[in-house]
Amino acid sequence: MSKPEIGKVAPNFKLPATGDQDLELKSLRGKKLVMYFYPKDNTPGCTNESKDFAAAYAKFKRAGAEIIGISRDTIASHEKFKTKLNLPFDLVSDADETACTLYDVIKEKNMYGRKVMGIERSTFLIDEKGKLRKEWRKLKVAGHAEEVLAAVKEI
Repeated sequence: MSKPEIGKVAPNFKLPATGDQDLELKSLRGKKLVMYFYPKDNTPGCTNESKDFAAAYAKFKRAGAEIIGISRDTIASHEKFKTKLNLPFDLVSDADETACTLYDVIKEKNMYGRKVMGIERSTFLIDEKGKLRKEWRKLKVAGHAEEVLAAVKEI
């Protein structure tokens, strides 16, 4: 599977999301979209990343952007995580790795000396026309939301 290409239309998918809905990527056209893939609900890095995006959410909205978070967790897990952190955006459940595969974020990771396949923390910025404008892979959580917000304001 090849990676999505900058400047090309972002690969579409339709998956279950929080709020008892199915979210189809192309239905979000018309506004900028920040789509972040994270390994797991209720883990330290993912909690901090989600909190950072939530804290900056009003700024993202003013810049014309929506945010969605994607992991392999269940909708039930996502609903609890969203409520616990009071997240103002939806979380998408990709249990069968549909979007993860399209965006090439499943990577071999080393967990406590064991090799496992998991989501590599990645963020994608999609413009109003549905084109991929920027991607961040193997990112560090600290300062990431601010960096993404700056990129949103540039397009």
